[in-house]
Amino acid sequence: MYKLFFNLVFKRMDPEQAHYMAFRWIRLAARIPVLRTFVAAVLAPRFSELRTEALGLRMHGPFGLAAGFDKNAVAIDGMTMLGFDHIEIGTVTGEAQSGNPKKRLFRLIPDRALINRMGFNNEGSAAVAERLGSRKAAFKTVVGVNIGKTKVVPEAEATGDYVKSTERLAAHADYLVVNVSSPNTPGLRNLQAVDQLRPLLSAVREAADSAVRDRRVPLLVKIAPDLADEDIDAVADLAVELGLDGIIATNTTIGREGLLSDPELVKETGGLSGAPLKERSLEVLRRLYARVGDQITLVGVGGIENAEDAWQRILAGATLVQGYSAFIYEGPFWMRAMHKGLAARLNTSPYATLAEAVGADTRKVSV
Repeated sequence: MYKLFFNLVFKRMDPEQAHYMAFRWIRLAARIPVLRTFVAAVLAPRFSELRTEALGLRMHGPFGLAAGFDKNAVAIDGMTMLGFDHIEIGTVTGEAQSGNPKKRLFRLIPDRALINRMGFNNEGSAAVAERLGSRKAAFKTVVGVNIGKTKVVPEAEATGDYVKSTERLAAHADYLVVNVSSPNTPGLRNLQAVDQLRPLLSAVREAADSAVRDRRVPLLVKIAPDLADEDIDAVADLAVELGLDGIIATNTTIGREGLLSDPELVKETGGLSGAPLKERSLEVLRRLYARVGDQITLVGVGGIENAEDAWQRILAGATLVQGYSAFIYEGPFWMRAMHKGLAARLNTSPYATLAEAVGADTRKVSV
């Protein structure tokens, strides 16, 4: 039914307009107690065998919503209602910004992919912190906060911008993510270089510790799939050196190889997400796990369409997995199918728990 609706309605609409329409429906349903309870019962069944502990946090399962869908923390209950085991909001910047000019979101339907050059459009860290602080949760869920650089802030002053967001948001975050990998903010990816990343992450860690004294807020960094292998290794080594809690692999790509969609559409600038990212993101994840093992938590994201894709990320080394683009194409029953499929794969595997399965395939190759 959703695929029919997608073809008849969403496919004919501007992608960003369709996003906000669906977003409003999800938020509205989550505001009605009886309706949200019913929807959650249907779409978010719980499987005890999928219970996951990561970053010192307990979750119903390993699969969460990637950053980019809920930029301003307005639909946490709605997305939890649909079955996501954790919600990563953002990317949030130090100051509010409208993002890049429209049109800035494109569907590549034959490739089951998206191109976006949104440009971190969000209400800014002060407004998002206020919203999170006053939130009355209908569902208990883990909320990650993804932070990035305000576009007008010079690259040399980026650390101060990240610190400002950290000071405002850390108290409201179950975990924090430093995003240095979006291709849509000029100069941002330069911050992935270890000589720039080390002082940035150190400053954010210090700011989080100063802002929240009664607990340690886990800190992760999100990297691009376009990094060279030696740079992936360098980030992995830095994460271990600094005592980082995790790495999210990966963000969108600027690559366009092997796409089937209209060549004029493929030429659009921005980050490509969805199915074409699958192999490279999995490759990066395997490389990270081979480098760091179980020393830090790895989060697999990029091109995950179904339970088999998620299961392969877990076997490669991901404790947590995330998705976004496939949700656009699969619709509200996607997470229900994801959970049922993951539970089935675990139950027919040689592993007693998900934790035992994490990295199993990569360890076999490394032996």
